[in-house]
Amino acid sequence: MPTALRIELFVDDLDRFVYFYSRVLGFTVTDDRRTTDWPYVAVARDGVRIGAARPWEAVDRGARTVPTGVEIVLEVDDVLAEYARVMEAGWPLADALQERPWGLTDFRVHDPDGYFIRITGRN
Repeated sequence: MPTALRIELFVDDLDRFVYFYSRVLGFTVTDDRRTTDWPYVAVARDGVRIGAARPWEAVDRGARTVPTGVEIVLEVDDVLAEYARVMEAGWPLADALQERPWGLTDFRVHDPDGYFIRITGRN
């Protein structure tokens, strides 16, 4: 079996997490335990899996974005369609759709908890 990547995010509001990842980015909820003693939810899209739980202490949201945090990169076949989906949802952009000097076209958003996401086309 090949190695896979699954990330876990610590979020303030699991409902906002679900809204953003499902409605704005097109993920599907695969595990929903929001009403349990240990609330958790996971979403998936193709080979990408993202789980979310509440943090157990206060979080510095500013530390989640570049240059100190992580840049989550979603590589897609049709970056223009992804851009249209995000724009239709009315989600604010962190950086507009543009061709980069390294030859890729992308745009960037922050999720509801400040995680920095780059959505990029493939080479």
